[in-house]
Amino acid sequence: MRPLQMLASASDAALGGKDFDEVLVNHFCEEFGKKYKLDVKTKPRALVRLYQECEKLKKLMSANSSDLPLNIECFMNDIDVTGKLNRGHFEEMCAGLLAKVEAPLRSVMEQAKLKKEDLYAVEIVGGASRIPAVKERVCKFFGKELSMTLNADEAVARGCALQCAILSPAFKVREFSITDVVPYPISLKWNSAAEEGLSDCEVFPKNHAAPFSKVLTFYRREPFSLEAYYNNPKELPYPDPTIGQFMVQKVVPQANGESSKVKVKVRVNVHGVFSVSSASLVEVLKPTEGEEPMETDLAGKEDESKMQTDQDDQKAQGDGQKDNADKKSETEEMETSEDGKEKNQASSAKKPKVKTKTVELPIENSLRWQLTNDTVNLFVENEGKMIMQDKLEKERNDAKNNVEEYVYDMRDKLHGLLEKFVSESDRDTFSLRLEDTENWLYEDGEDQQKQVYIDKLAELKKLGQPIRERYNEAEERPKAFDELGKHIQQFMKIVEAYKTKEEQYEHLDELEMLKVDKQVNDAMIWMNSKMNAQSKHNLTQEPAVKVREIQAKTKELDSACNPIVLKSKPKVEVPKDEKAEQNGPVNGQEGTEAQPGSPEKGAAGGTAAPESAEGNKLPEMDID
Repeated sequence: MRPLQMLASASDAALGGKDFDEVLVNHFCEEFGKKYKLDVKTKPRALVRLYQECEKLKKLMSANSSDLPLNIECFMNDIDVTGKLNRGHFEEMCAGLLAKVEAPLRSVMEQAKLKKEDLYAVEIVGGASRIPAVKERVCKFFGKELSMTLNADEAVARGCALQCAILSPAFKVREFSITDVVPYPISLKWNSAAEEGLSDCEVFPKNHAAPFSKVLTFYRREPFSLEAYYNNPKELPYPDPTIGQFMVQKVVPQANGESSKVKVKVRVNVHGVFSVSSASLVEVLKPTEGEEPMETDLAGKEDESKMQTDQDDQKAQGDGQKDNADKKSETEEMETSEDGKEKNQASSAKKPKVKTKTVELPIENSLRWQLTNDTVNLFVENEGKMIMQDKLEKERNDAKNNVEEYVYDMRDKLHGLLEKFVSESDRDTFSLRLEDTENWLYEDGEDQQKQVYIDKLAELKKLGQPIRERYNEAEERPKAFDELGKHIQQFMKIVEAYKTKEEQYEHLDELEMLKVDKQVNDAMIWMNSKMNAQSKHNLTQEPAVKVREIQAKTKELDSACNPIVLKSKPKVEVPKDEKAEQNGPVNGQEGTEAQPGSPEKGAAGGTAAPESAEGNKLPEMDID
């Protein structure tokens, strides 16, 4: 089975959904100018509204081919405007834009070296992909039915979120094998020592896999510099193609005076950033006995530059992206002459073994867009300030929203849930205050400090909180009285059981139980009086008794009564000699008389043997 080829193509840089919106806006600007004598483009607010309505109209036309209206009330100078358009006329106006659809598709197929039959499916995303004329041209180009299984508006954002999660050390995602590419070709330029000219080489061509590293080999006697640049400035979104200069330092000739072999590693990392990551000098120490060292001079030119490119396995080194590529690294020999032309050279001769030592070389970077440490520190400091500003702004908005939410919430409940708990005059006063606060929020209070909103909310709560508390009291009071009543009934049952001398409570102290009886009667009297007082109280007034008072009374009753009624019954301990007698005869002592001086001996000098459950006397036994 052939591997699945996945190919992504973006539309032309100058072609997108906004371009189609622009066509509609220009059309209606011209129409409104003739029909209503309005110069729309002179009024930014009106122009923004027109863009919004045109975007809605564009989406409606994608699903409907009939004439569709465009109506905007109070558009400019208190004038209502109206217009209409259909899909056929819209496509005629966009003929120039639609002609650009095929060019990027053809380009990406050529760059990927794929044929249309190599593609398994074509998935389209993006807002503009809903336009029937766009879908028709894409479908015609590939000769396949289009797939639209992804959310057209969210696909790019979801892909970016996934890529960020892959790169982030804080998230764990499934293992994906993703090959990114170099969007613009990157070349290196350097001074050639032999003819005192410039040589250059394209190190990473366009669409080269990234991240990727290459090793370049130079033969030099002294420090040299490399200049990296984008070799096709016309494709760049900015005017300067320079990436930066990299000075390889501390390069010295070999001990015999010949040029040293210098290996320079260049890399495009997972973020697409080019760098000269390392450089090393290969110092020849001593050839193996019986063999000659390899001749490194090319064409008799001792100081001529030679470049060798070692292509590393594509992988993300510690950047969070995992790659499952198992292919061995390939080595391509490239010899660069002084005129900059590249020649391929394949050496099949066996190379003699030479003892070498590798010395790391320092690299001085001079990047075109690199910021100084002071500038970076300043940006970091400014970022911290902006983060703090964002935090303060969020807190300010939250405080404002709290006021707005309270106004809406209380205004609705004053004529609903809380209506019975506020007098008519107080309700009118509070409603007026809420209305004034709402108007203030959209006028003078639109942009105030956080503390202003906090103070405004506190003022409103002074009026609203007592009403809400009366409602809460009315909801919770019956539950609290019910709980107190249950505790009173419980203790009353225990007192009654004590008075009837039930065995379970006969061990309790009489004086203490009188205290319990008094506490229960006092609690009953208190509860009845408070319930009677509350029943005569108006709900719009402060309650005669509050829930916390009832709960406190319940706790007081429990604290006074529980230590008395829950007192454990004392255990009756059997004397040791009685326990011994109950154990029966020991070691054949059955029938033996009690020894003189036994503590169990009665006035007649005898000992009474306890009876068994069957009424028989248990045998006596001596106690030592």
